[in-house]
Amino acid sequence: MISDGAPGSGPRITDTLIIGAGQSGLAAAYYLQQRGVACLVLDERPTVGHIWATRYSSLRLYSPAWASNLPGLPWPGAASRYPTAQEAARYLAHYAHHFKFSIEHNQRVTLVEPAPGGYLVHTADGRQYSARRILVCTGPYTAPKIPDFAATLHPALQQLHSSQYQHPRQLPGTGPVAVVGSGNSALQIAADVAATGRPVVLAFDEKTPAAPNNTAMWLLLLTTGMLEAGRDKWLGRFMRSQPEPVVRQDLQHLRRLPNVQFIGRALQVTGPTSLRGQLADTPSLDAVVWATGYAPDYGWLQVPGALTAAGEPAQNRGLSPVPGLAFLGLPWQRNRRSALMGGAAADARYVIQQLLKST
Repeated sequence: MISDGAPGSGPRITDTLIIGAGQSGLAAAYYLQQRGVACLVLDERPTVGHIWATRYSSLRLYSPAWASNLPGLPWPGAASRYPTAQEAARYLAHYAHHFKFSIEHNQRVTLVEPAPGGYLVHTADGRQYSARRILVCTGPYTAPKIPDFAATLHPALQQLHSSQYQHPRQLPGTGPVAVVGSGNSALQIAADVAATGRPVVLAFDEKTPAAPNNTAMWLLLLTTGMLEAGRDKWLGRFMRSQPEPVVRQDLQHLRRLPNVQFIGRALQVTGPTSLRGQLADTPSLDAVVWATGYAPDYGWLQVPGALTAAGEPAQNRGLSPVPGLAFLGLPWQRNRRSALMGGAAADARYVIQQLLKST
């Protein structure tokens, strides 16, 4: 009799274990199912799509629906729209239900270690799982990253990372709010707060490139193969050397708003509730939203050879040098599209094919 993995009952056994039920984990489950390989998905969230459902309400995908399909099931509704976070949550949940994947929720993986015949996986509630193969689909960076100088701001000043921000009502007062960051999330959050009429100070690096985001651009990127340019090809190397562009329309919209001030990249703290930017200092602030990205957090992956000295996945196009271990959902895993929802299918198809061939 196979154990259910509950504490004290011995590990639950499966052929292939997927860690993470996001777009990459679901795409991997699809290709394993197509090949008739038994797999189990573990996810720390209570439902599929939960991470999208709890993000800020104004969040939209960077890519249109027609360019964001997972394998085997297109997005419902108008193909040309840019889906909201709530629509993304519903699509992923529908996808998992449609294909009837075996997913166990509220299972935060705390340790993966080598074991005879494969790997042993431990979760926070004491469950254990034994698998021949492991697919790590947790995303590249999961630990919120905030500049060190943020710690010197006054403790009473509210500070939120973008992963905690959901809507402007979270922010106290009616005075200035600083949004710090040079990516699309920073622009979307700044616009969300500015729509309430309160002053917004955007600490945005003026060297950040901007590009249009429309149907014509996506057709160009896909028909010319720019998104598919391999990370080690000359075009891929050039693109990787450039800063990630933001959506030009969003940047132009913010520059036109009278209650938004651009101060350049944030450099340091100038007072208990103020920051210095490359172009100007902020006034005294009511709150700061740090849209400053994430850092890798793979401390639970205790498999010799699985990580680099910097703590990042050791991999080539998603395949680890450690037999039976692979990664999905990494930026530039194979090409520029790897980090987008629409790139999950091609990466998962390749990784599953190679992983099954080698183990």
